[in-house]
Amino acid sequence: MASFPGPVLPDWASRRLAQGLGSVCLFGSNIESSEQVAQLTAAIHSAGSDVLTATDEEGGDVTRLHRRRGSPHPGNAALGSTDDVSLTEAVAGAIGAELASCGVDLDLAPVADVNSNPENPVIGVRSFGADPALVARHTTAYVEGLQAAGVGACVKHWPGHGDTAVDSHLGLPTVDAPLEKLRRRELVPFVAAVKAGSLAVMTSHVLLPALDPRLPATLSPAVLELLREDLGFEGLLVSDALDMKGASEGRGEPAAGVLALAAGVDLLCLGADKDEALLEAVVSAVVAAVRSGELAEERLASAAARVAECSRRVLQLRAAAAGREPAATVNGFFAGPPVTASQQAADRALRVQGAVSPMAGAVVLRFQTGTNVAVGEVPWGVVEPGAVLVPDRVVDVVPGDGVDELVAQADGVPVVALVRELHRHEWVASVVSALAEARPDLVVAEMGWPGPEPLPGAASVLTFGASRANAKALDALLANGSGRWPG
Repeated sequence: MASFPGPVLPDWASRRLAQGLGSVCLFGSNIESSEQVAQLTAAIHSAGSDVLTATDEEGGDVTRLHRRRGSPHPGNAALGSTDDVSLTEAVAGAIGAELASCGVDLDLAPVADVNSNPENPVIGVRSFGADPALVARHTTAYVEGLQAAGVGACVKHWPGHGDTAVDSHLGLPTVDAPLEKLRRRELVPFVAAVKAGSLAVMTSHVLLPALDPRLPATLSPAVLELLREDLGFEGLLVSDALDMKGASEGRGEPAAGVLALAAGVDLLCLGADKDEALLEAVVSAVVAAVRSGELAEERLASAAARVAECSRRVLQLRAAAAGREPAATVNGFFAGPPVTASQQAADRALRVQGAVSPMAGAVVLRFQTGTNVAVGEVPWGVVEPGAVLVPDRVVDVVPGDGVDELVAQADGVPVVALVRELHRHEWVASVVSALAEARPDLVVAEMGWPGPEPLPGAASVLTFGASRANAKALDALLANGSGRWPG
C-alpha cells in the first residue's frame, strides 16, 4: 500500500502499478476535490490490475475528503453517545457513498478500539466508547452501512489500541492485560466485525505481553494467528503505517515490512506522502528475505491472492450498491441521502451539564492544543456561518496567554471556551478554571474525549467530536439555549 505526495499520479507510481503494486493509500495532500479524486483513482485503476485504492475516512475528526473544512459527518464517539445503530449504519452508508463516487475501494475504518483509557492520546473520540458491547454493535452497524454502499471496510486496530497512553506514531504502546481480559474487552468488537463480514482488518503497533512479550501486533505471528485461528478471519490483513515508530523504530521500514509479512500481514501500508525510494527499499528487503529463506515465497503468494480477492469482493459490493437511488452533493463531495442522519446523530450526541442560556454575541475562546498525526491539520470547532461560533469572534488561546486579557476580550458579553480533552492538558485546565472564577457564567464545550472530572463553569457541553457536524450541533444549542434544545 504505497503513497505519494500531490494530486496527480506520478510516473513512477504508474509504472509500479503496472508491475503489480497492490494498493495506493490517499492522504490529505492527494485530495483537492471530488472530481480530481475520481480522476486520480481512475488513473490508479487503469494503471494496475486488482489494485485497491484506500483512505482514512472515519468521519468526525479524522477525514481526508473534507480536510479543508471539516467533516459533515460525526465520528465514532458521537455515534456511540447517541447509541442508535440505525444512525451509525446510515452515517457509514453516507461516507461509503461519498467514497464510492470518488473511486475509493477500501475505507480504513471503522475504529473498533475500546477506549478504556481516558488518557489515550491517539484514539479518544475515534472510538465508539469504553464499553465493549456498545463498541461491538456499532462496529457491526458501521461495517454493514459502509459495505452496503459499495466500499470495503478495514476495521482497526487489531487487537485493540484503546487501553494505551502512548501514540504508536511516536513510540511503542503496551496493553499489559491477560488474555482473558483481552477476550472480554479488546477482542469483542473484532469478533463482531468478523461476523459482520468486514473485508479487511488493520493491525496495531501495540505490544501485548500476554501474547508476545517482544514484538508489536503488526510483527507478531502469535497476535495475528489469534485473529486467523480463534476468530476465523479469512479476509485481507493490512498493516498500520510502517513509518510509525511503534513498528519501525530501531529497525526501519524495510525490516518491519519483512517481519510483518512473515507474521501474516497481506498488505504493507508505508505511510503518507512517500517516494519511490522507500517503496524500492521495502521491495528489495522482501526479495532478499525470500532469497535467504527468512521469508517463504508461498507467504507472498498468499498475501497477493488476498489482495486480489479483496479487490474482487469490492467489485461485488459496488455492483450490489449500483441499483440504489442517486444521492445529493455536500460541499463538492457525493454524500448520499443519509447525510441528514449525520447531522441528526451529531445533534443527539450532545450532553449538557447545567443550564445553557442563549448566547448570541458570545466571544468564543478556542484552546489550541494541537492534534495527533492521525487527525492532522483539520479546521475544528467553528461553523461558517454560525449563530454563535462566528469566525471573527473566535479567539485562539495558546500557552502563555493571560487570563486577565482573555476576560477583557469578553467584557460585557457571554463567553464560551472550546477545549479538546481538557484533562490531558494541564495549562488548559488551569486557564479554564481561572476563567470560571472570573466569569462564573462561563460555558465550556468539551469537543474531545471527556475527562473523568466535571468541567468548571456554569455549564458544560460534551460534543464527542470536533467535526463540522459537531460544531453545527453545538452552535445551534448555544444559540437557542439548552431549554429549547431538541437533541
